[in-house]
Amino acid sequence: MPEGVEIEIYRQAAEAALFRHISAVEAPDSWFLKGQTTGEAVAAAIVGQQFVAARRLGKLLILDSSDGDRLGLRFGMTGRLIVDEQAAIGYLEYSSARNDPKWDRFAVRFADGGDLRIRDPRRLGGVILEPDEAALGADVFSVTLGQLVDRVFVGEVAVKARLLDQARVAGIGNLIADEVLWRAGMDPARSAGSFEPKDQRRFLKHLRAVLADFLRDGGSHTGRLQPARIRGARCPKDGAPLLRRQVGGRTTFSCSQHQR
Repeated sequence: MPEGVEIEIYRQAAEAALFRHISAVEAPDSWFLKGQTTGEAVAAAIVGQQFVAARRLGKLLILDSSDGDRLGLRFGMTGRLIVDEQAAIGYLEYSSARNDPKWDRFAVRFADGGDLRIRDPRRLGGVILEPDEAALGADVFSVTLGQLVDRVFVGEVAVKARLLDQARVAGIGNLIADEVLWRAGMDPARSAGSFEPKDQRRFLKHLRAVLADFLRDGGSHTGRLQPARIRGARCPKDGAPLLRRQVGGRTTFSCSQHQR
């Protein structure tokens, strides 16, 4: 968290920052600036310009400036986007419920007095100039069956590990992966290349439904499986014990009965 769904909500909120003259950049936390990016470099690139587009690729929010520069924003597990003092999303799983300005890691100020900022308690997000979009795979909202077959449903690696690989499909995080696999009846630890075409089609169907549900309901924490993500819980679908395992390096919940 945030996952592709949250970043899409952030992208929509960032549209309120478009076509406004940028007057200043605040970058008090050098750790938050990634690669060779510095606060001075960001200011030189965008002050005096406007953002003309807000795009999303997976979990990366990209703001295009009128001068052609691109500003990439990542939000880690706990980052919020705030535009003109309004948080784009009210609740993030695994983040603090506090709304403390001391967690502001980066901000862009506009000449009209408003601003766009990232508030991130755990500092796991980041800002980078000219992000490498080519390093990311197909976007989760537009991925096709053919791309899933070529990039996910291949090899002996666990299917969940494939799904979490942002170079294959960008935007799927732990909660989306578990929810889709649970709905589709697919074992997260099963080898990615072992699924038949009918399973692959079923997965894509449920992926699209989950994304639509999560966007409508306000985030990746709103899944049907989510309330049962605790030790000793039972499957909300069939009442069987849930398995709690590490798959793909992440804590994973799945049904011992209907996910195969």
